[in-house]
Amino acid sequence: MTDKDYKLIDDFFKEAAQQQIEDAGFTERVMLSLPDSQAEKSHRLSVIWTWFCIILGVVLFFAFGGLETLKASVMVVFQTVVTWLSVFLTTAPTTEVSLNPLVVLLVVAFVGVYLPYQTYRKLSAIL
Repeated sequence: MTDKDYKLIDDFFKEAAQQQIEDAGFTERVMLSLPDSQAEKSHRLSVIWTWFCIILGVVLFFAFGGLETLKASVMVVFQTVVTWLSVFLTTAPTTEVSLNPLVVLLVVAFVGVYLPYQTYRKLSAIL
């Protein structure tokens, strides 16, 4: 289809959308007599279930010592990164590849800050 065809179809539907059919208020009465939306009830249950799962997860996290495990995991990751970085900065000048250790350090710092920030932003937008 061409742009002209799309314009003709669009004009046709614009005219049809502007038409008013007199029904002496019948449509409004029907809409007012409809029961509450099932979507509202489902949304309310969804919110309640989400909060229940969050609270249960937090309680179980602390009950089973998740904080200590998290601290230990973060320390291991931090020590590994520091060790890797110190080895890299020590051995980089001796390799044949000309890498500026400061540039690599800046890239690692950028990824270490930017990547978690973007992940948090996207997750918070979804939730």
